[in-house]
Amino acid sequence: ASVLERDVLPARIPGYQPRLLDELGALGEVAWVGRGSLGRDDGRIALVRPGREILLPTGTPDGVVSPGEPRHVALREHLAARGASFYRELFAVARGNSDREVLDALWDLVWAGEVTNDTFAPLRALRWKRAGSGGRRTAGRPGRLTALGPPEAAGRWSLVRPEANPAKPTERFHAQSLALLERHGVLTREAVATEGIDGGFAAVYPVLRSMEDAGRIRRGYFVDGLGAAQFALAGALDRLRAVRDGADPAAAGAVHLLAAADPANPYGGALAWPRRGETDRRPLQRAAGAYVVLVDGIATLYLERGGTTLQTLPAADDPAVAVVAARGLRALVDDGRVRELVIRKVDGEPVAASPFRPVLLDADFVAGYRGLVLAQHRGG
Repeated sequence: ASVLERDVLPARIPGYQPRLLDELGALGEVAWVGRGSLGRDDGRIALVRPGREILLPTGTPDGVVSPGEPRHVALREHLAARGASFYRELFAVARGNSDREVLDALWDLVWAGEVTNDTFAPLRALRWKRAGSGGRRTAGRPGRLTALGPPEAAGRWSLVRPEANPAKPTERFHAQSLALLERHGVLTREAVATEGIDGGFAAVYPVLRSMEDAGRIRRGYFVDGLGAAQFALAGALDRLRAVRDGADPAAAGAVHLLAAADPANPYGGALAWPRRGETDRRPLQRAAGAYVVLVDGIATLYLERGGTTLQTLPAADDPAVAVVAARGLRALVDDGRVRELVIRKVDGEPVAASPFRPVLLDADFVAGYRGLVLAQHRGG
């Protein structure tokens, strides 16, 4: 949830504004469902569009137990009987002594996939609470009970209701297979594993094989190193051939800064993180708050959560590539996600003693008492 509006949507929509998502939500064009918490103020979410409810995850997420304390039961029963409700009503029925108690119970139900909201405002409020680590606003306690309630409780809350006519497993797997092919272009066992599909690759494999037999998709060894079970749309293969043959000018010299948890980042999912060997300090993760710089599609730099520690990957051994990748970090500052970057460590060593220090200086970082600093340009 924390990376959706900060990183994912702005990377796809130039000039993205939160009102765009709010308008879609108000029109019923997109809804969200929690799929497991990540700490107290973050968690995984699934976005659902009308007509594709068949793709809505069913049941509680893996590793999550449906909460059953008295306050959870009271909230669940009220929403089942009264329907969508504002926080003021929920606070009364939950009989909490404080906003914090009721909010915790409400969000327990959210992350269990049982309760959702008709706006994205509560998710946005959680993001603002965490912004103290990113640079915009410090975390605070929930506000006192008012007519509207705390920001994390804005909007109307309702139960996530199952489909009126539940789809058969074959129909669900067919819809999931189509969605995965549209999303990945070339679908592999590893890519399916990162999606958390019920039953994993074995569940969608028969559907993919039937689609291949019908001539709707192709199977082959399209991407080196990803195993033999690869299925692809014809259009995706055309794009791959264009990149291979150098006919796609957009593919040359491209630099992308992605959140490590962005679905468009294949590393840590469909692809293993590049490693120099067993000497690597520790394995990298698709963690919220971390970023990866891709140069020509190859992971080159990894900025750890918190933004003070940088890890270089094998592609950064080329000085020219390293400078280009380091300059790619400026996007975090230029678009306001952070006020400034302060790199204190590189590959586990203090930046002052790191051989990567000259690269960062060439990329407009400035030496300071806290480390190497990258700030917004001043002036016109």
